[in-house]
Amino acid sequence: MSSTVVSPRAGAREWLGLTVLLLPTVLLFLAMTVLFLATPQISADLAPSSGQLLWINDVYGLVMASLLVAMGTLGDRIGRRRILLFGAAIFGATSVAAAFSPDAGWLIASRALMGVGAAAVMPSTLSLISNMFRNDRQRATAIGLWAASVSVGVAVGPLVGGLLLESFWWGAALLVGVPVMALVLVAAPLLVPEYKAPQAGSLDVPSVLLSMASLLPIVYGIKEFAKHGLTATAIVTALVGLAFSVVFVRRQLRLDSPLLDVRLFANRTFSGALGVFLFSAIALGGVYLLFTQYLQLVAGLSPLESGLWILPAALALVAVSMLSPKIARRVRPAYVVAGGSLFSVAGYLVLTQVEASGLTLLIIGFYLLYPGIAPTMALTTGMVIGAAPPEKAGAASAVNTTASDLGVSLGVAVLGSIGAAVYRAQMPDDAGAAAGDTLPGALATAADLPAAQAAQLVDQARDAFADGLNLAAGGAAVLAALAAVLAITLLRKIPATGDPAPAETPVQREEELVHA
Repeated sequence: MSSTVVSPRAGAREWLGLTVLLLPTVLLFLAMTVLFLATPQISADLAPSSGQLLWINDVYGLVMASLLVAMGTLGDRIGRRRILLFGAAIFGATSVAAAFSPDAGWLIASRALMGVGAAAVMPSTLSLISNMFRNDRQRATAIGLWAASVSVGVAVGPLVGGLLLESFWWGAALLVGVPVMALVLVAAPLLVPEYKAPQAGSLDVPSVLLSMASLLPIVYGIKEFAKHGLTATAIVTALVGLAFSVVFVRRQLRLDSPLLDVRLFANRTFSGALGVFLFSAIALGGVYLLFTQYLQLVAGLSPLESGLWILPAALALVAVSMLSPKIARRVRPAYVVAGGSLFSVAGYLVLTQVEASGLTLLIIGFYLLYPGIAPTMALTTGMVIGAAPPEKAGAASAVNTTASDLGVSLGVAVLGSIGAAVYRAQMPDDAGAAAGDTLPGALATAADLPAAQAAQLVDQARDAFADGLNLAAGGAAVLAALAAVLAITLLRKIPATGDPAPAETPVQREEELVHA
């Protein structure tokens, strides 16, 4: 007869502690989007070169992605709350430095250090949730809220940025993080318990360097491909990152106490959930970029108006993220995830029919696809963390966040490039180099033309952009459908969380890792 594990339920202190962890999560993803709107003001104020302007926008995400695994594992070794507080202090201080940057070089360096702080905070928030909430149902709800906070950060970035830029200078968009991180520094020691892995080994510094040498070139190569196509720089940097990845994996397999236990990927639940999340992130990443560009460049909305159109979808995503764990108590999580993915498929298919004058259809499609990803965010994240031993939850959460970052970057690179290629193919040869390359280039060219010619060029450019969105959305629909198939095939054996599960011993967990 199987015994069941009855885990203690979290109380008011843990739920207040969760609030403390969700605030920086919203902030860190808001910080990835809020500065894009400030680019014109930064250009006027600091006069950066074109290369510096790219680094101002990219260096934060690049540094964060390259350090996530190292920081997640370091938190497991020396204390997750300690790493959280370290990251909060670094992020808050460097936000002030960035806001008052005297030149572009200072802003780039400050944004890089903000990425260091973000890399420390992000995996800590998720891994601390796993040891604060031992009860399966409560942990699923808490992780659902964490996933929703990620989306809120991405969605309200343009809204917050638009509000601040209308009233203050561009640095105000960076100062938003200071009071949030100050609150974390004060409240986390009171409400969030410390956790570090028992009998944790020493940190392997060569593995840390190898993880950075693996992820940084790969992410940079993907971003380079998104901006300039399949250039030699994009190919070489990505190949260098892949070569270092092979060396990193081989070293981890030899170590008794690896930085990242790559044998976790043999776990069907761990790798399957990551795969579903990766496909979903690729689909959303590329289409989200084109969607926001359509709102501003085709529909002619301001950043603030665009943020207001996005907000209802973000609120729906929050609601579905909270509802998904409750549905998963009665329905197997794989079916909940697959059902959400199919809603996203429907939304992407609607976007394949959008024309240059089709704002209503665009909004309908987005309001279907965006909440559709909520079950994936809420449930696969919990699967990834739950599949790893408790002492490795920091590393597992870092892998989950890295998959999200890589997925979005791949989506922008691949689907964004598809949209750009369609745009260039649709534009007439006599449109001019700038107008034939991008929609912003066409709008800038049209400003110097007579009214009739300008209107014709703008109409051609907006039609071409809509055609690019159509094809990219079709690709996203295929990816979302693949995510649904992957969920059904690899995750269907995971029971509903309301079903009693037999107790699992460490030996059983190890056998699953080896034989799955």
